[in-house]
Amino acid sequence: MTAQIIDGLALSRKLRAAFAQDVQALTAQGLQPGLAVILVGNNPASQVYVRNKIKACQEAGIHSVLEQLDATTTQQELLARIAALNADAAIHGILVQLPLPPHIDADAVIEAIAPEKDVDGFHISSAGALMTGLDRGFWPCTPHGCLKMLDDIGYDLRGKHAVVVGRSNIVGKPMAMMLLARSATVTICHSATADLGAMTRQADVLVAAVGKAGLITADMVKPGAIVIDVGMNRNAQGKLCGDVDFEGVRQVAGWITPVPGGVGPMTITMLLANTIAAAKRRLA
Repeated sequence: MTAQIIDGLALSRKLRAAFAQDVQALTAQGLQPGLAVILVGNNPASQVYVRNKIKACQEAGIHSVLEQLDATTTQQELLARIAALNADAAIHGILVQLPLPPHIDADAVIEAIAPEKDVDGFHISSAGALMTGLDRGFWPCTPHGCLKMLDDIGYDLRGKHAVVVGRSNIVGKPMAMMLLARSATVTICHSATADLGAMTRQADVLVAAVGKAGLITADMVKPGAIVIDVGMNRNAQGKLCGDVDFEGVRQVAGWITPVPGGVGPMTITMLLANTIAAAKRRLA
């Protein structure tokens, strides 16, 4: 058995085409969705991510603003820029690219973003809404993209056992809450899990999000399981790879996401979705 591929690139193209029509309709009403992206410093990976986000906005017709700040920017200077964007009526979403330089408190920066413009879904207001099931705030883009991929293959999570490997605020925890909201039974694993393989082999749906190349091997996967690989790493040869041993696991799993071309494009796609949703809320 060879796993079927969940093509995040194809799904993202389909969704973005629909989003472009939404943006066109909103713009015709005099409300063009706007996203501001703040990049502090010159981290090469962050520069690539930001460039891709700005490009996706432009293709969808979303007004985008890129603020590139020097690595020596103080926390107060950054907070002042956020305050100005909070007050800018043309901006519906604000994203501060992580990681930030070590002298800046990322938590303080995230909390400074107005909740109604928190399109990354990292603000405590968004996190609280997700935890309590309230229909406000925004879902973090990466786990939301993973859920969309499960929806696209028509998978019903009700009663299924989902195992999430990773407990970050960006992916692991919100992913677990989204799966729980779909009535899955959810297990969260992490670096202190005693026998990771024993946990992952129980998973109908396995989400790997720890940033460790090849962590999930074929012997750790239940035959026929759905495997969602959120990892973005470089192997010894410098090739882009995920947290899952793709070639090995695809011989066991029922469905699998590739790296690249899986979760990555969906993360940016859901950022567009959140920005459009933020603009629509302005109309409400």
